[in-house]
Amino acid sequence: MDPLDVLINKNQISAFYQPIISADKQIVVGYEVFARMNTEEGPQSLGSFFNDDSIPEEYRDEIDDHVQTLALEKGLLNPELYLFLNINIHSLVKDDGDRLMDKLFSYQKKGISLERIVLEIKESDYATNYSDIKHLITYIQSTGVNIAIGNVGISSSNLERLAKLNPNIVKVNVGFLEGDKFPELYRDVLHSLSVLTRKLGATLLFEGIDTYSKLNFAWKNGARYYQGYYLGRPTDSFVDVEFCKGTIKKEFHHFIDYERKKIKSQLQLADSLTQSLKLTLKSIKSYDLYDEMVISIAKALTDTTFRVYLCDQDGFQQSSNAVKSDEGIWKLEKESRQKNWSWRPYFLENIVRMDFEKKGILSDLYTDIEKDEMIRTFSYPMENGLFLFIDIPYSYLYEQDGLL
Repeated sequence: MDPLDVLINKNQISAFYQPIISADKQIVVGYEVFARMNTEEGPQSLGSFFNDDSIPEEYRDEIDDHVQTLALEKGLLNPELYLFLNINIHSLVKDDGDRLMDKLFSYQKKGISLERIVLEIKESDYATNYSDIKHLITYIQSTGVNIAIGNVGISSSNLERLAKLNPNIVKVNVGFLEGDKFPELYRDVLHSLSVLTRKLGATLLFEGIDTYSKLNFAWKNGARYYQGYYLGRPTDSFVDVEFCKGTIKKEFHHFIDYERKKIKSQLQLADSLTQSLKLTLKSIKSYDLYDEMVISIAKALTDTTFRVYLCDQDGFQQSSNAVKSDEGIWKLEKESRQKNWSWRPYFLENIVRMDFEKKGILSDLYTDIEKDEMIRTFSYPMENGLFLFIDIPYSYLYEQDGLL
């Protein structure tokens, strides 16, 4: 689209609104505002116009200001809803946010609550002039206006810098993910991001949700707000706040039912392994011969595991690894003795839990370093301060319902 056509035909530019849905109430809580040009072919996005650095910034700011005015006027009719306004942080910094804040203050007098305004900046936009941006954001937040960091995706690596900005809302874009499978690395990044936002008291919003599986992904990863074509496309009007409540409730029921079955399967596996271990341990004559013990246990559970070993409560390995070869033959890896595993995430917590509860624990899915595949580990408390670890391969988990 020719930038000159945009500037000349400003009266043909409209504000479009994409609904944002809350997970807790399953209703529309706000809208992200987008600019659209009315053409003979229908409404056209102005995303390329705003992202074109060859266009003078003052021209882009003029159109941005026009769209913000349209949205704020619309917001006067629905003051209880959030309005997400995309902001060029560099334009904001030039005048310390005075122009935009003066506009927001004027609409506050007309009846809009500043606490319902969300200024969204891109994660990439605060890589430079960070100190100035931080001070400006702190000032804006002091007025009641919310700050959202957008485009936080798989490239997000500087969580420390994000934490220092202390945004009110963190937006994660899952639109680029394809199919029904999601990279485990991305799950780990999102877990860290979810923990961080919870500690900051920020709200997690997933955008780019255009499929059922991505909605499920957002639900499982702690998103409070959802946004995307699967739930609602941008339009030039507001929709009924409960327009998708029935659909969301039905989807949630499916999610909960599936997760309930997964939890049940995991508990059943833990119980089955516990019963098998108790029977095997009765046949072991001496607990002093650790290598013989892990080999006996491994052979008894040969269809379930590929590695068995013993550790003490400090994480030092007391036995060799009993490892199954590709041919199904069990052997001992003596060089693994006295390795320490206390540095592993959740190791100490699980040791204390097993010692206190006197029962085994089935781990989450994680990638085994040596096999480079997803596995689970079943940990079990033994006598004399020892703890047994049974690694379960992906091939076994794949064959069982609810274990992946």
